[in-house]
Amino acid sequence: MKVGFIGAGNMARALARGWGEPVLCTDSGSGRARALADELGGEALASNRELAERADVVILAHKPAQLGAIASEAAGAKTVVSLLARTTQADVRAAYPGVPAFRVMPNTPVELRRGAIAFADPEPDAGIDEGLRIRIRDLFARVGTVVDVPEKLMGIAGACSGVGPAYWALLVEAQVDAAIRRGLPADIASALVVETMAGTAELLRTREGDTFGVRRDVTSPGGTTAAGLAALERGGVRAAFAGAMDDVVGG
Repeated sequence: MKVGFIGAGNMARALARGWGEPVLCTDSGSGRARALADELGGEALASNRELAERADVVILAHKPAQLGAIASEAAGAKTVVSLLARTTQADVRAAYPGVPAFRVMPNTPVELRRGAIAFADPEPDAGIDEGLRIRIRDLFARVGTVVDVPEKLMGIAGACSGVGPAYWALLVEAQVDAAIRRGLPADIASALVVETMAGTAELLRTREGDTFGVRRDVTSPGGTTAAGLAALERGGVRAAFAGAMDDVVGG
């Protein structure tokens, strides 16, 4: 299955690296497509029209506002997969009439084949062939865990996983900074915090997301972990995440 990227920014690069195969790609003049083709093999093409004609699957990784303009250039696409934020399957189908269209929201750990990928359920009136749906889903399953999500909930799903790497990086940074402030060298603090985050994520995976159980195993009544958790609650960590969700999802 020959994949072509319209747009060669961070998410396109992460996916292409995760798949690890030569790609077809274009950009708006940034030079990123050439850099991606040089890194992985494949070609940086001069036009979206050529890319649409040559690729089996066209990945839309451009800016959402460019949907209509890009679609007029890539009208020959056989199948399109949209990574565009706040752009529904219906929006993409309207821009590419008669073309099978999918909506997928990956995150940057797909580069390491550890992504969390929201895959929108095809809408009932879309006429999507089941075999094609399985092939597209399997393509993304190569670079992470695919979770099927109703179209109406894709914005919320993206606010969990798509933006998640930035949130977790900020939390690591905050904890490392707090440790440095109390005298721990930066390299030691970073190693401890990052490895703790990675290990805890794996622990949660094996325990099927039992956050309460993981916290309970670490927290003694009246102990240091309890004091730290209380401080985080006083600091409004839950309210901060709720606010972030509202701002990302909008409306």
